[in-house]
Amino acid sequence: MAGNTGGGEPESTDSLRAFGAAVKVLRERAGLTQEQMAPLVGFSVQMVASIEQGRRFPPPDFIERAEEVLNAHGVLRAMAPHLARKPGLAAWFRQWAALEEKALSLYTYECRLIPGLLQTEAYAQALFHNHLPPQSDQQISDNMAARLERQRLLTERPNTAYSFILEEHLFLRGLGGASVTRELIDHIIEIASQRNVEVQIMPQVRESHAGLAGPMRLAETAGGKWYAYCEGQEYGQFISDPKVVSMLQMRYARMRSQALSLDDSLSLLQRMRGAL
Repeated sequence: MAGNTGGGEPESTDSLRAFGAAVKVLRERAGLTQEQMAPLVGFSVQMVASIEQGRRFPPPDFIERAEEVLNAHGVLRAMAPHLARKPGLAAWFRQWAALEEKALSLYTYECRLIPGLLQTEAYAQALFHNHLPPQSDQQISDNMAARLERQRLLTERPNTAYSFILEEHLFLRGLGGASVTRELIDHIIEIASQRNVEVQIMPQVRESHAGLAGPMRLAETAGGKWYAYCEGQEYGQFISDPKVVSMLQMRYARMRSQALSLDDSLSLLQRMRGAL
């Protein structure tokens, strides 16, 4: 739902430059060079330099490790929620977008709309044109560019494990019309053929359902740590509390068993496609 950007150097913003300046001041106060700091936080010298220059969005792991290494007294954590990237990225999605680009595993359950990583351009356009209050042509253009850029994750990170659980009614709604839905189903079937992508459909009729509290996303970092993200109307919640993340993992695992199998999900998609 939220727009985001993919990898590479984002446009610098005042908030990114301010964060970078703070990291530099704290690093120099600690008597460290960029070369000395890099192994302590587990990132390359180039990454540290780019963050200090305000050219890279700092991943959550960088923020946490820099807090400890630089004895920042919570300053970097306090600045993190206010960081901004280039147009097309919703403010509440920033921190998750940075984590998503480096995750080893990404799990998504959606009951409102097709997740951004799986959307076609026509489906995304339908979403943007249904937005209230109406968006300007420039906003829609920025959102579309960010959405398409983000989708590179599915092809450029073949070692990341992607799991999607989607409600059947998302396809029955027919957002944008029958032709948009046909293209969408074809697109998702094609993506589901990738070895690192799993797509399961939660049937419309289900007597028990572990996801009734709403959509969720889970991500695993290279260090084996899990984070979660939940989104509502005009807000998003980045979750690092291990107890809450564990609870959401439990719910997602249950939904995996409640949803149709991979083969049955594919068959249902093909039947829905044929009925259009």
